[in-house]
Amino acid sequence: MKNNIEKIGNMIPKSYKSLSETLGWCAKAVDSLADRIVFDSFRNDNFGLNEIYRLNNSDILFDSAVLSALISSCSFIYISANNGYPELQVIDGGNATGIIDTTTNMLTEGYAVLERDEYGKAVLEAYFRPYITEYYINGVIDNRLTFHHKSPFALLVPIINRPDAKRPFGHSRISRACMNLTQSALRTLLRSEVSAEFYSVPQKYILGLDEDAEFNNRAAELSSFLNFGRDENGNMPSLGQFQQQSMTPHLEQLRTIASVFAGETGLTLDDLGFTSSNPSSSEAIRASHENLRLSARKSQRTFGTGFVNAGFLAVCIRDNFEYDRRAFADIRAEWLPVFEPDSAALTGIADAILKINQAVPGFMNARNIRLLTGLESASDDV
Repeated sequence: MKNNIEKIGNMIPKSYKSLSETLGWCAKAVDSLADRIVFDSFRNDNFGLNEIYRLNNSDILFDSAVLSALISSCSFIYISANNGYPELQVIDGGNATGIIDTTTNMLTEGYAVLERDEYGKAVLEAYFRPYITEYYINGVIDNRLTFHHKSPFALLVPIINRPDAKRPFGHSRISRACMNLTQSALRTLLRSEVSAEFYSVPQKYILGLDEDAEFNNRAAELSSFLNFGRDENGNMPSLGQFQQQSMTPHLEQLRTIASVFAGETGLTLDDLGFTSSNPSSSEAIRASHENLRLSARKSQRTFGTGFVNAGFLAVCIRDNFEYDRRAFADIRAEWLPVFEPDSAALTGIADAILKINQAVPGFMNARNIRLLTGLESASDDV
């Protein structure tokens, strides 16, 4: 929303160029996806990753890492130690970078700005390498803060959104298409703002006004009555009004841009503020957001790998032992459902679970049901 509108030529009067339009579509595209990616727990957790994250405010840490990764394509989890126990902190993509190992998606070298002054200058920086982390204060290394550890990778783990072979650090949710469409919408809003002035106060004209007559344009705008006398020949001036401008073309253009933006991001027009017919059920809502659901599933897979990698390095710090990454291969990140079912959907799910367990006894247990519905069992084994 801080993206400034681009210039649109000389058609806009100078007095209106100071108008500042903002639009939250890009923020909506990010938040709509981030709010649906909710981490649950680690499966096959033989090394205590759930405990490490729980002691590091997991509710905030997971959401912060996911949101930052969707905005800048990649966020980082910075790992340090406090009295020998790992501490985890999220750093946004604008304050960290590194050299990535594309096989493990971990860094062989990393750099991060941990603290800045009020002017934005880096005050505390960290340089990460395997087995050592060095800290710089105002550009000078401080050997007292140097941290030696047993981790075979840099203690800066990337959390990447949709990586590929060309862009190993992923893709931002805010694509170039989203930015261009937002600019088009902002220009449309600015044009409509200018047109609204002429729409609310239509332009008028006077024909046959005597040249010697005193006429104040400003007073004519604000006055309820106008008084014009006859000229020396007995003629009276005639008043007229130009046709009033319509705001409909601007609204239709904005709606068209919103439709294209919705298709780009997997949202609907209702998400962007254009009311349409209400969906009849949660299944209808889910169907209208199918692209959003697929994007969430794709992001969950890559985010899960990053969280397991961060947990792996945190375990190395906690146990002061160099583990092999392959020992963590069976650990899986599990997520809550992207769309929570309503009561009608739960009834259908319950019937399906009953029939599946009748055909294959014990196939659907408490864990499967939680992943499917988000409901937590009252039993102690969940």
